[in-house]
Amino acid sequence: MKKRQIALLILITITLSSLVSCGESGVDDNSREKNRGGAAIIETGTLEAINNVLFILPRFSLYWWDMRITWIAEHGTEVNEGDVIIQMDPAEVNRFILERETNLETQMANLEKMEVTQGNQIRDLESRIVNETASFNLKKIELEASHFETERQRAVKQLEFKQAEITLAKEIRKLELAKVMIENDTKIQQIKIRQIKEDLTLFNQVKPQLAIKSSVAGVFQRGRNLQTGKPYNAGDRAWPTYPMGNVPELKWMRVNTFINENDFLKIGVGQKVVVRLDALPEVKFNGEVTYIGKFCRLKEQNSRQKIFDVQIKMLDSDERLKPGMTVSCEFLPN
Repeated sequence: MKKRQIALLILITITLSSLVSCGESGVDDNSREKNRGGAAIIETGTLEAINNVLFILPRFSLYWWDMRITWIAEHGTEVNEGDVIIQMDPAEVNRFILERETNLETQMANLEKMEVTQGNQIRDLESRIVNETASFNLKKIELEASHFETERQRAVKQLEFKQAEITLAKEIRKLELAKVMIENDTKIQQIKIRQIKEDLTLFNQVKPQLAIKSSVAGVFQRGRNLQTGKPYNAGDRAWPTYPMGNVPELKWMRVNTFINENDFLKIGVGQKVVVRLDALPEVKFNGEVTYIGKFCRLKEQNSRQKIFDVQIKMLDSDERLKPGMTVSCEFLPN
């Protein structure tokens, strides 16, 4: 009997302990959920310029596949809008201009010579037509006058008249063909001259563009030469489509950051954010969420943590905000 009473007492004790334990656990869970819903989310991020202008060698024409850099601004140089940041070598352009100018003079002289030659040719053909016309008219008169001559003599006059007529027609045809050929030759020569002039216009328009200017105010950053793997320097050759440098405009900045997948539904576009520089943690800057990624990704290659990319626009323009600086982002609850 005593053993049964002892067993019953132990069972009651275990049951009460379990109930007390479950009650305490429920309080903790509710408290954590409440704190999680009301607390701000804080993540780290990196500043970058909203407007980052790349400078790529233009494809000026079919004549240059690459060009040499004669001068380039130092990496990190502060530049204003309109400042020259890269100077390309004008030697090749000048050489093409000189060649075209020389060729233009030659072709213009050829055109003048051609016009003189063609004029002489036309006058010669016209003179021959005058002579053949006179011969034709003479033979025509002789044929008409042979009416009272013998049949044999009239036949001879008829043949001579026919020959004069054929010769005259041939000379007239020669003149017509010569005019067509002269017109075509003149057009071809004029096209050559026009093409040379167009090349000269293009090349002279290219020369000012060889001084590449910044379109924004900011800090110049040299691009990397794909051949050497080092930043571009004077003397390097550059190719179209490959950036020679860039200038981030420092007036307006944004933050590239992220949020944990568990916090995805807790923020939205337009939500206010307090941004603090790691270098100046006591200073607050105002920001606003402008973009939330559509896809979830791993934070790091070997990590199991999944995140969404987020962009924050800085609402304050401040000289202390520089590209590449590390910041903390406090997402304020709505």
